[in-house]
Amino acid sequence: MTHEGGCLCGAVRFRCEGEPINVRICHCRNCQKAMGSPFNARALFAQSAVTVTGETARYPSSEALDRVFCKACGTRLFAWRKNPAVAGVSLATFDDRNAFAPTEHIWVSEKIGWMKFDDGLPQYPEGAPPYFNTSSSLPSAQLRTGRRDP
Repeated sequence: MTHEGGCLCGAVRFRCEGEPINVRICHCRNCQKAMGSPFNARALFAQSAVTVTGETARYPSSEALDRVFCKACGTRLFAWRKNPAVAGVSLATFDDRNAFAPTEHIWVSEKIGWMKFDDGLPQYPEGAPPYFNTSSSLPSAQLRTGRRDP
């Protein structure tokens, strides 16, 4: 399955092949500041599954992560992780903004105080267990779900 999207002005377009590894809402302070929003709702794809056309710019928000945005309109499109090579694609930038539904909230220990959750999704104080592991030995099922296999 192919999922497409782009920025507000149309200068940047992207295509994601296949299904996401996971779909999460992150409430960490870095995501809040980078998105200019109380949270970042994103679908995680292998970078090899994401094709981008148009001119983007990057900002390294940490040693592990670059924030990628449209150079013309500033739309925040991706959180581009260096290791493993994955990209968090902002859900609202997909042409079908309802294509993916988040399955959990992460970093709720840093959520904005007035945020209330009534969606019934699991909430984790930091990353989903076992907190995000960049090891290449991470089993694919664990990367996909964020949970240890039983």
